[in-house]
Amino acid sequence: MSDFDVPAGIDVLRVFCDPDGRHGNPLGVVRDGRAWPDEASRLALAGRLGFSETIFVDDPERGHIDIYTPGLRMPFAGHPLVGAAWLLDLEILELPVGEVFARQDGEFTWITARPEWAPPRTLEQYASVAEVEALTGPPPGEGWLYVWAWEEEAAGRVRARAFPRRGPGGSDGAGAGAAEIVEDEATGAAALLLSAHLGRALNIMQGRGSQILTAPAPDGMVEIGGRVLLAHPGRP
Repeated sequence: MSDFDVPAGIDVLRVFCDPDGRHGNPLGVVRDGRAWPDEASRLALAGRLGFSETIFVDDPERGHIDIYTPGLRMPFAGHPLVGAAWLLDLEILELPVGEVFARQDGEFTWITARPEWAPPRTLEQYASVAEVEALTGPPPGEGWLYVWAWEEEAAGRVRARAFPRRGPGGSDGAGAGAAEIVEDEATGAAALLLSAHLGRALNIMQGRGSQILTAPAPDGMVEIGGRVLLAHPGRP
């Protein structure tokens, strides 16, 4: 579905844009979650929209949101939370896993989360940026894969790509009619896990050129930051 086919009342954001406002991962935001009151209707809408994630705002003042892929409900996901924090201008977001703290810092929106909240991801280091960029599709195998290589290790610069390796009837439980996400443009949860694994701040270029920043935080938590743009407003 193109942005111009999105039903009224649904904003489309691009999260983790580059410095020129390009790229970023599309995110559907349903401002009034009451219009889709149950999990089945929310899954159906997420599948129809075809974005890697769509969020439903159940309480905009308390920051209570519900996250869906085209195939399942997610207790936590990075780029939807960064997008929601920017759009709703909140300092706390309420999720099933706990409270996620957010802050604005100039052009960047940041959230702080625990690595154990992120869904399992396989992190596979490649020897060079060229090898990462040479991939024409998902490497063979099953399960969510995050491939990465150092672009400049001393500066914490990373080149990465993400392959959900899921689809209709796939490992995430997507049913018939669900959109197939071959490559995820920008994934906050995977960046969080990589930053926790390496124990350092990172400046990640993912997909076509999206930018994700990470930084270690107190008590084993990790901050994830990026730029957010409104690609398609849901209201006139």
